Amino acid sequence: MNTTLDRGPTPPTSIPDAAADGSRPRTRRRSRRTSPATRITLTAVLAIAAAYFLFPVYWLLVAATKSTGDLFGTSGLVLNDPQLLSNLRGVLTFDDGIFLRWVGNSLLYAGVSSVVATLLALAGGYCMAKFAFRGREALFNVFLAGVMIPGTALALPLFLLMSDIGLIDTVWAVLIPSLVSPFGLYLSRIYATASVPDSLLEAARIDGAGEFRIFATLGLRLMAPAGVTILLFQFIGAWNNYFLPLVMLSDQRLYPLTLGLVTWNSVSDRHPELYEMTVAGALLSVVPLMVAIIVLQRHLRPGLTEGSVKG
Repeated sequence: MNTTLDRGPTPPTSIPDAAADGSRPRTRRRSRRTSPATRITLTAVLAIAAAYFLFPVYWLLVAATKSTGDLFGTSGLVLNDPQLLSNLRGVLTFDDGIFLRWVGNSLLYAGVSSVVATLLALAGGYCMAKFAFRGREALFNVFLAGVMIPGTALALPLFLLMSDIGLIDTVWAVLIPSLVSPFGLYLSRIYATASVPDSLLEAARIDGAGEFRIFATLGLRLMAPAGVTILLFQFIGAWNNYFLPLVMLSDQRLYPLTLGLVTWNSVSDRHPELYEMTVAGALLSVVPLMVAIIVLQRHLRPGLTEGSVKG
């Protein structure tokens, strides 16, 4: 303001002109970085990638509308006498509605394990980020090594452990191993280090708040984006889990959707009608995942990006 008054005769239009002059080089530099050819190339690559990932969804949508004869006798990409409602009715009523029981089991396994694993990961990551204790780094490295061990390698030891304590063929045999998330602990520690200020925690302690209250009222709120990311990953992993239930369960009433649909497919050579119901059931099984991703996607990117660049 003072600079404008000192110049006196300088017309008011000179200020936006100067601003415009200052922005022109930046605009030109940005336009050089994103030339039309580059934008067209990027758009084409993204379109091809989108088509690649959406193609199986399209095939599933078309196949779910066909009878068993049309599944093997017509093109999988073209509709032919659609009977989607009939197929869905068959899925939901076959064997006294066993499919709905499998849906409930999957919701139980995925819902409980994702919520509990997320809370445990947030608490563990918060403790490792904000409290110094002997062996902290060694303990964190042990959890970090768990990220690199595939679940199939742990299936046999877990089976022997559950067999010793008598939990084989029970809900707990699937739930208990799913309550730990090494990746969630890693992300929680990184996110807590970057997003929970030590000065804020110290101010809360001076006001007389206990450590649990500080974590419950401040830590969890500040770490919410990371929590949503862990919750979504854990839910998807538990929903798609196949090998652990295969090893632990033999009672079909306890099967999740993944194991139930594979069971239908394995006997479809003797019961051909199960081909069309297996495909229609696969279509229904992806609906909860699509809803979860659509609802939580706006929280997913901040949790991943902030946890990946700060440490």
